[in-house]
Amino acid sequence: MFSSVWQDIKGYLSHGNMLTRIILVNIGAFLLLLVTKLLLGGFSEGGIYSSFSHSLMIGAHWQHNLTHPWVFITHMFLHEGFWHLLWNMLGLYWFGRIVGDLLGDRRVLPIYLISGFAGGMVYFVMANVVPGLGFGDYALGASAAFMGVLVVAGVTAPDYLIGLPLLGDVRLKFIVLFFLVLDLVGISSGYNSGGSFGHLGGAAMGFLIGNQLQNGNDMTAPVNRVWDAITSFFENLFSPKRPKPKMAYRNPDLKKETVGKATRSTKRSSGNLTDDLSHQEQIDAILDKIKQTGYDSLSAHEKEFLFNASNK
Repeated sequence: MFSSVWQDIKGYLSHGNMLTRIILVNIGAFLLLLVTKLLLGGFSEGGIYSSFSHSLMIGAHWQHNLTHPWVFITHMFLHEGFWHLLWNMLGLYWFGRIVGDLLGDRRVLPIYLISGFAGGMVYFVMANVVPGLGFGDYALGASAAFMGVLVVAGVTAPDYLIGLPLLGDVRLKFIVLFFLVLDLVGISSGYNSGGSFGHLGGAAMGFLIGNQLQNGNDMTAPVNRVWDAITSFFENLFSPKRPKPKMAYRNPDLKKETVGKATRSTKRSSGNLTDDLSHQEQIDAILDKIKQTGYDSLSAHEKEFLFNASNK
């Protein structure tokens, strides 16, 4: 059973759409943290697990981010709480499908990455500008990236109808507005202020991306070029090497000799090829003769020889 599940996951990662791949990577990162926590006994503050998990999260202090530059990417794929992961992935699935359908699958990952990066940067900056709001030392989660995807969808299709339980069909622009208000309330109440600022940073970047796309400026293109270069590198690295094509070098004087032999043989045999040339040399001589004087200049024997050779 487990081998079948693994094969299905590999298939989704290799051939699924980008939204599915992003969700699987988030789930995989969550399980990795969970297993690591169980193995390292990370149920209390401090210890090896805390050091490991913090090394993947974006920090409020520049020293941490400077010595762990990868956190600007890794933090947006990490979740330690199940409900945090679940709601982010459900929201990403619902609204990421709209982005993929309307703007193309190739734009989903760049929007996710750019918005998540913007959210992380806003968290970092605001934690140092207004440190008294209770930002915490570290931040993680896909919420800022999700907000970017949500706002891009809202900018692209504000009147898109979403069916919600109990509420019925709701226009997408009102759903975007609802999430923005939630983050403003979070900031004003002091609850998860760092996360709320990060969410608004991702939303602002999503608005910029969506607005620029409508104006004909694709901000996702540079990210796609980098992504294509990375994937091509690893495909070439791990794909089986094909045998190099063999190069055949031919003496440029050989054709002249062949034509000369064919001419001498033709003269000796009254227009017919003789057996003193190899099979391939006779074909080359006939083709050269056609090129120089046309097909009608061939003798009956030469025409028959060429016909038989072409049917072998």
